[in-house]
Amino acid sequence: MKQESPIKRRQSRQIMVGNVPVGGDAPIAVQSMTNTNTCDVDATVGQIEALQEAGADIVRVSVPSMEAAEAFGQIRSRVSLPLVADIHFDHKIALRVAELGVDCLRINPGNIGREDRVSAVINAARDRGIPIRIGVNAGSLEKSLQRKYGEPTADALVESAMRHIDILDRHDFQDFKVSLKASEVFMTVEAYRKIASQIEQPLHLGITEAGGFRSGTVKSSIGLGMLLMDGIGDTIRVSLAADPVQEIKVGFDILKSLRLRSRGINFIACPSCSRQNFDVIQTMNDLEARLEDVNTSMDVAIIGCIVNGPGEAKVADIGLTGGSPKNLFYMDGKPNQKLDNSTLTEDLERLIREEVARRKEQEDAIIARSGE
Repeated sequence: MKQESPIKRRQSRQIMVGNVPVGGDAPIAVQSMTNTNTCDVDATVGQIEALQEAGADIVRVSVPSMEAAEAFGQIRSRVSLPLVADIHFDHKIALRVAELGVDCLRINPGNIGREDRVSAVINAARDRGIPIRIGVNAGSLEKSLQRKYGEPTADALVESAMRHIDILDRHDFQDFKVSLKASEVFMTVEAYRKIASQIEQPLHLGITEAGGFRSGTVKSSIGLGMLLMDGIGDTIRVSLAADPVQEIKVGFDILKSLRLRSRGINFIACPSCSRQNFDVIQTMNDLEARLEDVNTSMDVAIIGCIVNGPGEAKVADIGLTGGSPKNLFYMDGKPNQKLDNSTLTEDLERLIREEVARRKEQEDAIIARSGE
């Protein structure tokens, strides 16, 4: 299936987080956050490298102390991904990581303290070309807003964000992005929809504290999906109580399902029934595990019988239709060869990897010719 996404994205101002453009016509960036102790430099570097391998565009690192800031400097020197420093309250930490090469500051200007401290941080960001992310969270709204609204609401989230934006506006600083996160889907979606029409800056999407791997994936897919379908969102994070690498994989799966961005194989697979001529579920589990390293975008249809199999295979890059006595393998929508159940997974992996290699060879040849 080669259809373009019908989604018309909201036009936003583009900022740069390191070498990654966010907003404008840039691809929607996928990011995560380390959950290691930042002062454990080796562990944090290892996790960032694992996130990069999974496809992360940007990684956020919590910097709660000056000791962590110094560790951040060591981390920054050892990894290539753009890094966002997550900082609260202490403006000196923000100034230090700015010196150490941070790519974005995640702060709320309103909780930095006195005006001179806020000015110092904003000026440091301006001087070094560092964007700021305003991050509003339903769990940490200002006390005055808690009193005004009684409980977190979409309007409270927007008002909090606008307070912080007003501070940046007074300092004529426009290179920022905004997030308004709650663990409640409808509140989050309403807040983003409201602010999307009020500012031009890019929006970072997320359902905060979404839950464990399964429940958090479902909640994030629904919430982020609603916003992305509206064209809202320039960068996303799927917040899971799970390995951060899973956040990147789920994030790409969400974007892939909406044809907003593609990385790796898009599997089309039937849930299986008594008509299947091979074990679809086991075959899919094996293929996903074996082909996890493949970054090439392609559609692969794995269908257990001849009812829907031929139709799906004809519109996929690669397809398999269950058949008796052998299964029919399709390439570029056309029957190619028959595969036996006894070596089915091995044969499929081999054929898919051969196609990946062929496409990479074509891409390398195009790049070589363009450089001549």
